[in-house]
Order: sequence, then C-alpha cells, then structure tokens
Amino acid sequence: MSRARVTLDRDFVVGEVPRRIFGSFVEHMGRCVYTGIYEPGHPTADDQGFRRDVLDLVKELGATVIRYPGGNFVSGYAWEDGVGPDRPRRLDGAWHTVETNAFGLHEFVDWARVADVEVMEAVNLGTRGVEEARALVEYANHPGGTELSDRRRKNGHEDPFDIRLWCLGNEMDGPWQMGAKTADEYGRLAQEAAKAMRLVDPRIELVACGSSNSGMPTFGAWEQTVLGHAYDQVDYVSLHAYYQEHDGDHASFLASAVDMDYFIESVVATADAVRAKGKHKKHIDLSFDEWNVWYATGKDTEDQPHVIEKAGAWREHPRIIEDEYSVTDAVVVGTFLNSLLRHGDRVKIANQAQLVNVIAPIRSEEGGPAWRQSIFWPFARTAALARGVILRTAVTSDRYDSAKFDAVDLVDVSATWDEEHGRVALFLAHRGLDEDAEVTVDVRGWTAGQVRRAEVLTVPEGGDRHTTNAQDAQDRVGLRPLDGVRADGGTVSLRLPPLCWAVVELEVTPA
Repeated sequence: MSRARVTLDRDFVVGEVPRRIFGSFVEHMGRCVYTGIYEPGHPTADDQGFRRDVLDLVKELGATVIRYPGGNFVSGYAWEDGVGPDRPRRLDGAWHTVETNAFGLHEFVDWARVADVEVMEAVNLGTRGVEEARALVEYANHPGGTELSDRRRKNGHEDPFDIRLWCLGNEMDGPWQMGAKTADEYGRLAQEAAKAMRLVDPRIELVACGSSNSGMPTFGAWEQTVLGHAYDQVDYVSLHAYYQEHDGDHASFLASAVDMDYFIESVVATADAVRAKGKHKKHIDLSFDEWNVWYATGKDTEDQPHVIEKAGAWREHPRIIEDEYSVTDAVVVGTFLNSLLRHGDRVKIANQAQLVNVIAPIRSEEGGPAWRQSIFWPFARTAALARGVILRTAVTSDRYDSAKFDAVDLVDVSATWDEEHGRVALFLAHRGLDEDAEVTVDVRGWTAGQVRRAEVLTVPEGGDRHTTNAQDAQDRVGLRPLDGVRADGGTVSLRLPPLCWAVVELEVTPA
C-alpha cells in the first residue's frame, strides 16, 4: 500500500480557473475535418454537412476554444482558397495530401457557433506574411464598407466573425515547417504582423510562436529573441509538447507531466527575464496550444515524421496518426491536465491536439459511428468540474525513480474551489501499477460534507493497462464509481486502485 497526504487551504489559491485551458485543435490533417467534424453524406449530418454525432461528443467533452486551421498545414495555406463559391483544389505539402477546400473559414466559424466554442485562428507566417495576416483580420472582423469585409458579407456572413484569439504562425523554428525562420527573422515578422493586425482590430489577442518543443536546440534562446522583438505587440507565447511511452518504460511515461511542469516554468522564467530586461509593465502569459500523447501510429502510410505519404501518392484526407489510446494514456493525460491547472496563473490557453480522429479524444468512421477514446474522460470531467479558483496543493506522496526522472510522486493532484456552488473538486492520478494508494486530504478553512461525485478510470475487469476503446468495443475504458470515499469534517480519505485517474467532488462550507 502506498500513501499520500494532500493539504488544501481556501486562503491559498493559484488564481481563477482559466476556462480557455480546456481547448482543442482542428487542423486540415488526415480525417480531422473531412469525415471527422464535416461529412455531408453522413446519416447524422445537418444541412451544413456537420456531423451531429461528433458535435454531441464535442459538447460533452467540454472544449472551450478550438485552434484552426493548423498546425503545419497553416504555413502553406492561403485562407482565400477556403472562402467564396470557387474553391480550388491544392496540394498540401505539410501532410502530402490534396486539400479540396470544401471546408474553410466560414464553415469553421459556423461549426464553432453550433459547438459553442471560441475560435482561435492561426495566420500563415511561413509562405506568406504581414499583408495576408492583416487582410484576414479585416475580412473576418471588420463590419463592412471595405472590399474585404464586403467580400465576407457577399460570401454569406453579414456580421463580423469577431475572432479575438490569433496565432502568429506555427512552429516557425522547425526545419520541417514551410517558411521556417531564425529567431530574429520570426521575431521581426511577428512584431510587424501583430502591429498591422492590431491596426485593423485593436481588441484582438495575439500568440507568438515559442520553440516547437523543449527539446529543440533553439529552446530558450528562441523565446528570448522573439520576445525581445515582439514583447509589446503580443499577449502570449506558445508551447507544444507530445509524449509517448518508449521501449516499455512505463515509469518514465507516467511521469511525463514532470517534464511538462519544467517546460512551463522554463518559459515563464524566460518571458519574465525579457520583461525585466526591457522594463515592460505587462506579463506575457502562456498558450500551451498543442499537447497530447502521440505515438504516430494508426496510419496506412510510411512512418516518416513529417512527410506522411509515400512519395507521389497524393490523396484526400488519408488516415494519419489515428492513435488508439489506452488506460495508461488516459492516466497520463489526466496528469497533463493537472499540470496545466497548477500553472493556471500563467497558462491561460491550452489546446489538446487534436479533436477528432488525429491523435484525438473522439474517433469517427466515414458513414459510421463516433465514439469516445479513453483520454476523453479526464478531459471531459476536468473541463466540467474545474470551476472557480485553482487551489495550491501541498502533496506528500510516496515516490519512485524512473530512467528519466527522480523522486516522482506516485499520486499526482490538482484541485479547484467553486465558491458559488459550494464545492471542491479533486483531480487525482495514481502512477503505481502494483498496489493501491491510500490518500488523506486535509481540508482547511472548510468543513467537508457530502461527497457529490467520486469516479475512477482504471484497468477494466479482464483488461490490462493497454486496453483501449474501439468501434466495436466503445465502452471498455471509462469512468465507474469510486467507492469508499469518506468525508469527516476537515478530513477526506479515499483509496485509489493501481494505475488510475479519479475525480472527487466535495460539498464544502466555510469553517
């Protein structure tokens, strides 16, 4: 039996829960758009071609903001191809596919309104530049009376789209990216694009590209240089991170959030150093706008990191990176959500990549059903219950060492307090594979009353840590009641089974 003690105090908070951290990502990649969110011939499709079965799951997932249209795709994309009646077919070099442009900005804005999510639009700063970015803001957000805004109205949207969040390109330090830049080149371009875009609409919020990941040789120096140029013109800097289990090293994989913590804290430190050096008044916050578990499996093509198709085989929306997620993956995703919450004072936006089919919590089949993957559940419950303020958790847990990390807590925790509804929500992950974990929670400043909810995702009966959901077995991995949770005034006690993610919702009253 392993043990952990968690202390919560209502006077010790990180900050308000930033609702935008429960974001997702739709890229023109594989089957995310076509046969994912958009399939006019599907039995559930509405009159705009949107799959209602997928929409229902998106709403259940609780995504708040969706980044679009890329990703690597955006660095070769001309937004004009996806508006108006004439939609040219183009080659997409990012994923070596044919883009039909049947689905574009208007369709996405309409879909986002039906899904009740905020749009986070990315501009192409790879093969295009300042004028194209400025023009897109005018087309999308200006009321009317100019050629571009009147073109939007002619194309079916009388009112502006009023898009507030904008990404200034994507992974611009990546050698795989079309139009990749040095830090100085990108920093100056981001500064000037931001300036031009704000002259059209000063209300917009702008995200500058950080390093493509923390393992890049440019990491750290890139952020410092880019923000040195663009600090006053942008509001956020981006982070991207993907994790997977290597060579059966489950212990390191389950501790991946330790690296996420380090990544976040390193970027915060760099941004604050630029702030101090430049004597800037505002803080730059973080947009963790790509994160997930990624195995690069589930594709019918050669395993190459960025040229997915076989040379010469240009196809429309082939299967790309349709990973099937296990119990282990769901527990890791739960720890990522904990990391984002614990850093919610500076991470204000986060987007799990991607939404449907491509490394996604939701899967669908052309003409067939849609279903929830294992990683759907930690996201959906955290998005639903993490309200109010984030509590600063003091955790004392048994620990373990792995090949990559030392002294990792077996029990990982985040918590929120929703004063309006009188509840504390605990989100817990148990990384141990072999024995239960006994957890004691000291609640200070409240009296813990009724346990409103206690659920756990763990290895199902007859399964193992690799068990997944599938089209013909959609409910093998999911949430079930967590029995035996006891609340007694200032103490809550519970027992977690091996390898699990759990949520406990407590009714609390001020002590």
